[in-house]
Parts: sequence; structure tokens; C-alpha cells
Amino acid sequence: MKFPALFRTLFLILGCLGVWGRISAQVPAISAREADRAAALRDDIVASTNVMVAMRDGVRLATDIYRPAIGGVAVDGRFPVVLVRGPYNKDADLAVARTYVPRGYVFISQDVRGRYRSEGRWRPLADDPNDGFDTAKWIGEQPWSDQNIGTIGSSYNGATQHALAIAGAPHVKAMIPRNAMSNFGLYGVRHHGAFELRWLNWVVTLGNAAGTANALPAALRAAADPTAAPALVDFGGRVQEYVRSLPLRPGTTPLKFAPDYEAWLIKAMSHGVYDDFWKNSGSSVVDHLAEYKDIPVYHVTGWYDSWGTSVANLNFVELSKAKKSLHRLIVGPWIHSSEHLDYAGEAQFTPDAALDRAAFQLRWFDRWLKGIDNGVDREPPVRIYVMGGGGGHRTTEGRLFVGGRWREEREWPLARTVYTPYFLHAGGALSPRAPVASPPTTYLFDPKNPVPTLGGNVSSQGKLMFQGAADQRGRPDFWLTPDTKPLSARNDVVVFQTAPLTEDVEVTGRIVVKLWASTDGPDTDFTVKLIDVYPPHADFPAGVDLNVADGIVRARYRNNLEHEELLEPGKPYEFTIETYPTSLVFKRGHRIRLDVSSSNFPRFDVNPNTGEPMNANRRTRVAENRIYTDPAHPSQIVLPVIPSP
Repeated sequence: MKFPALFRTLFLILGCLGVWGRISAQVPAISAREADRAAALRDDIVASTNVMVAMRDGVRLATDIYRPAIGGVAVDGRFPVVLVRGPYNKDADLAVARTYVPRGYVFISQDVRGRYRSEGRWRPLADDPNDGFDTAKWIGEQPWSDQNIGTIGSSYNGATQHALAIAGAPHVKAMIPRNAMSNFGLYGVRHHGAFELRWLNWVVTLGNAAGTANALPAALRAAADPTAAPALVDFGGRVQEYVRSLPLRPGTTPLKFAPDYEAWLIKAMSHGVYDDFWKNSGSSVVDHLAEYKDIPVYHVTGWYDSWGTSVANLNFVELSKAKKSLHRLIVGPWIHSSEHLDYAGEAQFTPDAALDRAAFQLRWFDRWLKGIDNGVDREPPVRIYVMGGGGGHRTTEGRLFVGGRWREEREWPLARTVYTPYFLHAGGALSPRAPVASPPTTYLFDPKNPVPTLGGNVSSQGKLMFQGAADQRGRPDFWLTPDTKPLSARNDVVVFQTAPLTEDVEVTGRIVVKLWASTDGPDTDFTVKLIDVYPPHADFPAGVDLNVADGIVRARYRNNLEHEELLEPGKPYEFTIETYPTSLVFKRGHRIRLDVSSSNFPRFDVNPNTGEPMNANRRTRVAENRIYTDPAHPSQIVLPVIPSP
């Protein structure tokens, strides 16, 4: 049962007064960092650190438990639980505990199997359905648990939530998976057959620990021989060198000292076909809709998030149709795991673009774990931030003021969408006008000189690339652009753009490009990038070419991700490329632009154009690629236009 109202009131008063005091813990601190963490706790929170919770196979997972207290003594009674499970070192979650425990929750943070203080061997998400189930079952058996569990966490920590739901974990009553790593054989690790190199960076830096205090502990935990841990840390700092010398072969780099990490990474880079390796990866929601637990879920992502397509276009859409429980979606103008910011890369939005994450999550759990009628279940199911409408000036921080506003919707995608084809025309025009007879546009794609990535839906990027919105012009301080030329000046970037718009055009939803193209070899890639072209401004005399959304297709997977088909050289094929979703008003006077090429590096790995097996090529070749823009081959981008009210 819950503790009496008198104790609850006293407890909250003491919490507000911020009384400092002693700490009670089942397991004594075993490091200076843990001692500092314990000293930072207030009298209204008591911690039990590194409780080793046994899984069904005997492996024990390190778990920190933060409970309500009065005067440093745990309060008797049963409480709802907020749980986070992840690979990023649970020791950093004290600040999160302070959000929930003073408000009458138990907060629990757990290192997943094989990471930091947990036992076992790490296999990305493969063990998290069972481990999550066993953890939830254990929580429900504890005397301080009222058997109501809510889950939080972003990225990998969002994926472990989906793993819990797929496993049907007991006592889990509500979830908030933010920017969740899910369906990653479709988007996130592989993308229409291409490999997203941010994940290589994640693995070789042993979970983004490179350059942080966690680097050596992460390496020590991952290394088969602890004496090799410094070599792994050094390897993580040299990721640029290794990304330029792909493919990655087993036993040839310092990653061999972390065999579990090496084995999974090479498997993922070599495994283009979408089969059970991806479908049963642990958090592939769309492949496990039937098993997914029917509970309220609030899906969170951003227009520049690396998991935006999986969250908005797949998880929310499919679970809303398949389940009776409430599913909600909020999409802000954010980069990965940065809902607290009101900007994304070089784009500045309105101050209210930032989300008060603590308040947002507490409302959800107060409703579903405590039964408080706060109206959250009566709000519209979709809330989106429509970017654009700003003046385009330079802010004091040096960003472009894009502006925008929040809007509530009844569904996603929006029912009032007018899907409008904008056709690609020879000579570079982009318009709703149907194409006329014209020769194809030919360009050369050299894998040794790929088009550099400038912003986009990336995360775990480290030294490799820039996140979010970015002017599509080089900058000398960026790794792959030694000068300031715009990407549109490259011969391997084919630009199609509208005339300056005579009225505002809102584009909100899924964006699909149907590209007719050919190549002179057995395989290649085609990339697309949607760009908002700003006219010249006193602050930006050359205007701004702002990236909005991008996508790629590996040609051998053009028809079906479950098997590959090499190309007949010179034959035109229709390629369907879906970019990440967006919501943006292209303002009057701006241009809508689509850039077509065959590389976007290091966002994606570079196709050698040889047709050799994935991650096994020994050769590269320059491809002659063609874009068709005639009535028989009507290349087009289908924009989800929202009519003006």
C-alpha cells in the first residue's frame, strides 16, 4: 500500500526544504565517485547502489535503487517505480533520481548485461527482452514496490523499453521511449541497405565513451585482456582514420581486443539483407507488434533525430493501429536526445521549442502509475513543432533564426495532407509541372572522393560529423571540407530547385523520392537531400542552404530488403527513397531544392560500385550514374503539403 498522507506531506515538505543528512545504502560505496554521489544525496532520498540482480541464467546486473526517505531513513510503504536500463553507466543517474523520488516514486537505474558493473557479455539488445522481463519481475517482488512500473530513457535506453514491451514484462504500466533505437535494420544501423557509420563510431568508442572519464572503464569492461584496454581507448580516438580505410575486417584493428564488440559490428556491416538478424534484434517493434504489450506509450523524437523515422513513421503509426491503449507522439525541432534545447545545429527556433522533460514525463506517470486524473489522456494524440516562419537573421550565438510554432494534431501523418509531386527537370528545375522529353543528366561518382556530410539526422557522431541543421557549405574547420565552397558546386551533386516561392508552402509528414536512374556497373548508391534555400540577407549575404531531410538507397536492395539484386548496367530503374519526416514552412521568396548524388559520407558508408559482398570489397571503381527526367521516367519528390487554413 502507499504510505499515509501525513508521511507523504511531511516527506514533501522536507524535500522542499532541502535538508541535507546521512545516507543509508545496502551496499557501501566502492569508489571515490560513488562516495561523492552518496554525499550529494539529500535526506529525502536513500540509495542502495550496485545491488546485483540475478537473471534467469545466473548473470547478475548492477542496479541502483533510490527510495523516498525522511531524515535519511527509507520510508515504509509501497511506491510506483520509474526504471531506466542502459549501457551508459548508471552512476550518472543521480540527477534523474532527484526528479522522481521526492515526488513519491522509487527510481531504479541498471547497467545492461556486459556494460560497466554488470556481469555477462554484451550483445546489442539481444538479451534485453529477457533481462528486462526478469528485472521487472524482481521489482514487483520487492516490499517497496506497488507493482506499477514506468520506464524512461533515450536512444539505447529507449530501445530497452521496447524490448520490455516485446517481452511482455510484468508490472510495466506505461513507457516514454525517447528517440528509441528501434527497427534498426530498416533505419538507424542500416538504411535502405546502406550502413550508418555513426554506429561504427559508437562501437569503436565503446559506447561513446571516448574522450570522457568513462573511456578507460568502458574499455576495461569490453577488453578480453585488460592490458589491452588503453589500445582500445586510443583506437576510439582514431575513428576518422579507420572510417577512411573501410572495410573493417576481423582481427585487423585494435577492436580485436574487444571480441564481442568486433563480432557484432562486422556482422552488422556485412549483413545487408533484412532477415532474422535484424528482425529479432531485441527492439524491432514493427516485426513484433503482436507480442508488444498493450500499455500507454508516449513516443518522443525530433525532426533532426537519428531515430525519427522509426519513432514517428513506424512505431507510433503501427502501434496506434495495433493496440487499444493510448499511444502519443511529440516531435520537436530537436537533434538526438536534446529536447531541452531550442536549437538544432545551426538553426535557432523559438524559446518554447525546448521541452521541460521532467514535467512532461511526470504528468504521464502520475496519470498511469498513480491514477491521478490530470487530463493527459484527453489531450490530442499528436503534438508537432512546425519549423520555419522566422526572419532568417543571425542570432547573437551565430545561428540562423528559423523560428516555428507548436501545433496539436489528431493523427500522424496528417489526414488533410495533399501529396504533391514536384518533378525533376533537365537543367535543374523542380516544379509540379510534368517533365518533357530530355536527355538524362550524367555524373561520375568516385568512392575515393565522397560528398561530405554536413549535418542531418545523426547521433553518436563523435569526430565524424555535425548534427542537425547546417548550411550546405564547406568550412575549413570541418574534417572533410578544406574550403568554403557549397556542396552544390561539386560535379557529383545534381541540383534541382524551384523558382522563388510566391507564397508560403508547409511541408509536414513523410517525404518520398521516386528517382529514375541508372549506372554503368552492378551496384551503386543514390542519395537525396531536401534543402530550404534562403535568399540573401544582410547577415548572410550568400543566403543559406539549410538541410531539411535526407535519405539513401543501396541499389541492390531497390526492390526488396530481404534479398539483393544486382543491376543491369545502363538500364534505368525506379528507386524509392524515403527521407526522414519533417515539418517546415518554406517561406515566400525561398526555394525548395533537392540535391541528388551517390554518397553522403560519413553519414553512410561509401558504395565501392563493384557489386562485391558487403564489407568485403577489395576494389573500388568510378561509376557513371544517370538521372532521368523525361515523361517515361518521371523522377519526382512527393511533398506532403498542408493546405493553408
